[in-house]
Amino acid sequence: MKIAFLASHNGSAAKAIAEACLNGTIPARPHLLISNNENANAVSWAKELQLKTALINASNAQNPDSAIAGLLLDHEIDIVICSGYMRLIGQETIAAVHGAILNIHPALLPKYGGKGMYGSHVHKAVFDAGDAETGATIHLVDSEYDRGRILAQKKIPVLPSDSAGDIEEKVKALEPAFYIETLQKIISGDIALR
Repeated sequence: MKIAFLASHNGSAAKAIAEACLNGTIPARPHLLISNNENANAVSWAKELQLKTALINASNAQNPDSAIAGLLLDHEIDIVICSGYMRLIGQETIAAVHGAILNIHPALLPKYGGKGMYGSHVHKAVFDAGDAETGATIHLVDSEYDRGRILAQKKIPVLPSDSAGDIEEKVKALEPAFYIETLQKIISGDIALR
């Protein structure tokens, strides 16, 4: 199984997955990282791990969706992992891998999802609502932000003493291992993508 990653910044969960593939924890091959940001740290670690990299955005591609889809098809990618990718995924990209695009969201969807709900915005909303728990959701990507079918969720408690920043750190800490565990279950057939 060949994996591609989409990342706009650090892509820390994607890096953990790529390393888990390379050390045999995940029976798959990390192959390609696509970013829309020429300054993304993810591009640096991807090159260090000897993945192919590509920069695709509105500045260098007339239709970024078509360009990404073409690259995925050219490289025969089986599954795409989003890790902090800050653009809506287009229909051509989704079709190129038959809908096998995963995203991790830093909350328990369907709460705190949708356009503008990313990073610290999500954790502030959880804090402001006074929720007793939060976590992360891995879902399939479709044509709307954070609305694809939920594949797995990991819950953690929110303590009365937690600030929004504390909540963010707790969720960030659980994401890489949770993404790896979920991907292992997908590859083994314990979680179905279709």
